[in-house]
Amino acid sequence: MGIIGNNGTGKSTFIKMLLGIEQPDSGNFDIGETVNFGYYSQEGLQFDEQTKVIDAVQKIAEVIDLGNGNKLTASQFLQHFLFAPAKQHDFVYKLSGGEKRRLHLCTVLIKNPNFLILDEPTNDLDIITLNILEEYLIGFKGCLIVISHDRYFMDKVVDHLLCFHGDAEIRDFPGNYTQYRDWKSLEDKRVAEETKPPKPIKTSEKPVQQEKTKLTFREKQEFEGLEAEIQRLETEKEQLAQQLSSGNLSSEELINASNRISQVVSLIDEKTYRWLELSEFA
Repeated sequence: MGIIGNNGTGKSTFIKMLLGIEQPDSGNFDIGETVNFGYYSQEGLQFDEQTKVIDAVQKIAEVIDLGNGNKLTASQFLQHFLFAPAKQHDFVYKLSGGEKRRLHLCTVLIKNPNFLILDEPTNDLDIITLNILEEYLIGFKGCLIVISHDRYFMDKVVDHLLCFHGDAEIRDFPGNYTQYRDWKSLEDKRVAEETKPPKPIKTSEKPVQQEKTKLTFREKQEFEGLEAEIQRLETEKEQLAQQLSSGNLSSEELINASNRISQVVSLIDEKTYRWLELSEFA
C-alpha cells in the first residue's frame, strides 16, 4: 500500500502512531502479537562510526530467511546490496552518505520483518540500490507501506493508496499512483462541472473578494503541462536506470548518468508536489 499527500498532511505522523513512536489524540492501534515491523526513514542513520559494516548487520542477524528454503548469510545479503566483501570490513565512518543509507536499509531488511514501512526511500537511495529494492519488494510476502512522491517507484511496488488531504481527510483508493492521478483528473473535471456557478447578474456594486476556489488561466496552463512534463521525466528516469544497470557505461558516462538521474528525481518530486497543489483547485 502507498501513502501520498502534500507536506504537512499527516503521512509521517500516521506512520509514527502506527509504530508507537507517537500517541494518537484519541483511539488506539490494535497491533497483532506476531507483527514484526521494519521501518526505514530519513531519520534512521544512527550507527557507531567505529563499527565495521559486517558487524552492524551481524549483530542483528547472522542469516536471513527468504522463504522457500532460501537463506542468505549476513555477508551474502550485504553483497546483494552492493557491499563487496572487502567493503564489509570497512568501518562505518569510512562510508559515504549514500553507503550509510544503503547500510541502514540492510539493517532494516535483515530483521526479516513481516510488516515493512518505507518513508520516502527514493529521496535517499541511489538508482541502482532502488532497482535492487524494487526486486526485493516485488517478492516480499508481508505487508508493505510506502510513503513516496515517486510515481515510477510506487507503480512498481504498490496496488493500493491512502491519499492524505489534510484536516484528517483521507481517501482510500484501490489502484496505483498513475491510476489515482488519472482518476483524480477526471473527478476534478466532473466536480467542476457540477459545481459550476450560474453566470452572475451584472451589478454596479463592488464584488466581495472571495477565497480562491479555481485556477487562474496561467495556473491552468501550468497544470495541463505538468502531466506531460512528469511523464517525460519518468521516461527519462527509466532510460537512465536501464543504462546504469546495463554495465556498458564508461566511468565518465556512469558519473554523468548518476548525476542526471539525481536531477531528474528531484525534478519529478518538485513537479509532482506542484501538480498535487494545483489539483486541489482544478
